[in-house]
Amino acid sequence: MAIWNRRKPKAASKYPVPLTTHQLWMVSLSAPVSRDRDASRTTLYPFTRIDDEKARRWLADQWEITSRDALVGRLDDLSRTGYRTRARLRLGFEPLAWDAGLYVDISRRGFACGMLSEAEAWTALKNIVPAVVRSYASWNEYAEHYLLGRMVWRDNLQGTPDANFPAPQAASDAHLKSLLDPANKASPWNLAPWEAISHPDHAR
Repeated sequence: MAIWNRRKPKAASKYPVPLTTHQLWMVSLSAPVSRDRDASRTTLYPFTRIDDEKARRWLADQWEITSRDALVGRLDDLSRTGYRTRARLRLGFEPLAWDAGLYVDISRRGFACGMLSEAEAWTALKNIVPAVVRSYASWNEYAEHYLLGRMVWRDNLQGTPDANFPAPQAASDAHLKSLLDPANKASPWNLAPWEAISHPDHAR
C-alpha cells in the first residue's frame, strides 16, 4: 500500500461545514497554545487530520485527564480561577487570556477524543466568551496577557521535574507575533477580527 493511503483523513473531510465568524473567533482563543505543525486553527477539531488517540494521550499526559468528569472539573477550574489567581500575586492583575487559551484548547481536545460532544464543546466555548470580551478590547491585548500568564506559569515550574517541559518563551513570542501580523492571511485572528464577536454572526 502506498504511504499516502495510510495517512489519517483530513479533519475538514469529516467536518466539512466552514465555521461561522463567531465560531472561528471562539476557536481562535486557543490559537496561541499549540504551535505544532499539525494544529488546526480554523476548525473545532484541534488537528488538521483526524487523530483522536493523540488528543486522548495529550489530555492524559499533560493534564491527567482520563475521564469526562476529570475534563469537566478541569474546565470548571480554568473558568473560575485557573492560574490567573496565583499570577495576580506577581503581576497585580489576573491574566485571563492564559486560562482562556488553555480552556478552549482542552475543550477542543476533549471533543476530539469523544469526552465532549460537538454541541457540548461549542457550549463550553460560549461559556468563556463573556469574561474574555469584558477583559480585552483587541487580539493584541489578549496576546499580551497570554504571554504574561505563560511567563508566570513557566517561572513557577522552576525547581520541579517539569522545569524543562515548556518551549522557550522566545518561541511563544514569535508565534504570537505571527498571529498578530496583518500580512499573515492564514492567521485566524485576521480571519475573525476581535470586534466580530460583538456583531451578528454570519457565514464565512
